[in-house]
Amino acid sequence: MTYVIAQPCVDVKDKACIEECPVDCIYEGPRKMYIHPDECVDCGACEPVCPVEAVFYEDAVPPEWSDYATADRDFFATIGSPGGASAQPPLDTDHPVVAAAPPSVPAE
Repeated sequence: MTYVIAQPCVDVKDKACIEECPVDCIYEGPRKMYIHPDECVDCGACEPVCPVEAVFYEDAVPPEWSDYATADRDFFATIGSPGGASAQPPLDTDHPVVAAAPPSVPAE
């Protein structure tokens, strides 16, 4: 099991999670952040700092965002393991679930 980032992060990308991650496993995509499932050590440091409460343990993703439960894993199955997010530029593409999501409206 690992942590995943769900729909509330789409078009927000606050990045507080990156600052807390001790293993550099959170990558930036065009519309949301992605946790690499093979690099994540399940420490949970990213979860409490997310201002939009988008980080969930993989089997605890709310039903309305169930498509996001495997989006991070599926995404990295395609691109492999870049070996640490800080040495990488932002990713070029998003998972199809993210790409198809309607634009998020910022909270007022």
